[in-house]
Amino acid sequence: MKEDIRIDVLIVGGGLIGGPLAVALASAGISVAVVDSENPNLAVDQAFDGRASAIALAPQRALAAIGLWPAIAPSAAAIEQIRVSDGHSPLFLHYDHQAIGDEPFGWIVENRAIRKAIRDRLAELPRVRIFAPARLTSLERQAGGVVAHLADGTRFSAALVVAADGRASPTREGAGIGVTKWAYDQTAIVCTVAHSRSHRNTAHEHFLPAGPFAILPLPGNRSSVVWTEKSHLAPAILKQDDDAFLAELSSRFGDFLGDIAIEGPRFSYPLSLQFANAYSAHRLVLVGDAAHGMHPVAGQGMNMGLRDVAALAEVLVDAKRLGLDLGHGSVLARYARWRRFDNLLMLGLTDALVRLFSNERPALRVARDFGLAAVNRAGPLKRFFMRHAMGLVGELPRLLKGQAL
Repeated sequence: MKEDIRIDVLIVGGGLIGGPLAVALASAGISVAVVDSENPNLAVDQAFDGRASAIALAPQRALAAIGLWPAIAPSAAAIEQIRVSDGHSPLFLHYDHQAIGDEPFGWIVENRAIRKAIRDRLAELPRVRIFAPARLTSLERQAGGVVAHLADGTRFSAALVVAADGRASPTREGAGIGVTKWAYDQTAIVCTVAHSRSHRNTAHEHFLPAGPFAILPLPGNRSSVVWTEKSHLAPAILKQDDDAFLAELSSRFGDFLGDIAIEGPRFSYPLSLQFANAYSAHRLVLVGDAAHGMHPVAGQGMNMGLRDVAALAEVLVDAKRLGLDLGHGSVLARYARWRRFDNLLMLGLTDALVRLFSNERPALRVARDFGLAAVNRAGPLKRFFMRHAMGLVGELPRLLKGQAL
């Protein structure tokens, strides 16, 4: 007979957002079960697949506070400068972290390093159980709690279920929570390049007619490239042989980092924006991509998910200490109020940037180029934007301040 497991919180999805949430909760004394449809070892043990994520300063502090960062740090490259340019315009916006302190804006980290740190940390925590690969066959949100079953017959009883299972979230859909979404006529082509010159820990965001072209520093003389292209052109580019693809990439990349070579595979995904029409339902709450998905133009997708983690962990830990029901509507409403506005603000900002910089009307190009130059010279405004890039703006949960739960 399979187990009948009683825990405080059931997390569906154990990836880059569900995993840190499980670590945060279990470290603070909340019992957790994580159910994931994928084998966590596959993403960790395979060769580097070219995927990397941007982690801003405040989310990095959260990862450090829950014990994940020491294992991640060796695979992270600091972002100490950010340079934003528009086409061939000589005007630009340049951020230097030293203008506001000693700490970097953030880091670029290989996804497999983050996943390995999560897997290893979860294995150390007695209050967390991992079921992966595994499939939920039923999920009932009853008056007094949640009851769920796996395909192998394992039964869970919990106060709350957290949907951390991505943009297509079956858990969200099963709860009848709709989404508002629209697609951009753009595809992101992602790869990693090795180059002969040092990137000097500088992130570049170069706006081209098809969309932003980002060059993000990785450890050593390597960079992660996020190349936005028109959707009807991307398939042909991706089908090119290595030499032709490198030539196409080099025409956009330039030669400022010397000779470049592709390292690892290249892959792509269509770009869209979406947000859940509610962040919670009866004994259910959404985090990460299950709640919101945005354009990568500002590199904030994972950061907003980690902000969700920090807020939800604080809300649940505070409720636990007060002896409250973790799945009660008032507890979940606090989280939803805290995170919904912040996420909608970032969604609106990224959407506005895409529409502004993907428009080639001459008058608009002149206006935005002078706007970049004006911000570059406006000290107080520029410092505010730098703090925003670090994730230090807004009502911060304790973890984002580097404090313990």
